[in-house]
Amino acid sequence: MAAANRSECPVNLAVEVLGDRWSLLVLRDIMFAGKRHYRELLASDEGISTKVLAERLRSLTDAGLLTRSEDPAHKQKVIYSLTERSIALVPVLVQLGVWGHRELGADDRLSRHAETLDQGGRPLREAFMDDLREAHLGARARHRARGERPALQLTD
Repeated sequence: MAAANRSECPVNLAVEVLGDRWSLLVLRDIMFAGKRHYRELLASDEGISTKVLAERLRSLTDAGLLTRSEDPAHKQKVIYSLTERSIALVPVLVQLGVWGHRELGADDRLSRHAETLDQGGRPLREAFMDDLREAHLGARARHRARGERPALQLTD
């Protein structure tokens, strides 16, 4: 049984799901670094412990932000995938990255994805989100009614 929320305030509800030290970093690695397996996530620069990573993956799955499935290439591995709910966080993570770069002096190289997605505006963010949908949900979303898809240039 889930614990009751402190309040129904939208910021409080979001913080209750995402407000720990690691959840957004796990989502960041899956979204922007393409990490899908436990060992890949464990190797992140911030040094998350195995216990904390397992807890975060479980809580993000329980919150409907990740799904977990067997890896068809290796039966002992699990693949973590984003859900539509977590893909909707892309603009939030982009703005957090931009703020961290501009206000806290984050590394230019590590800030490149956020700055590129911010400068590309909504069309580029939507194209990136559609690519995530295809990779994680297996279906192409039809969010753009017209116009050409912008070229993605997020590689290092």
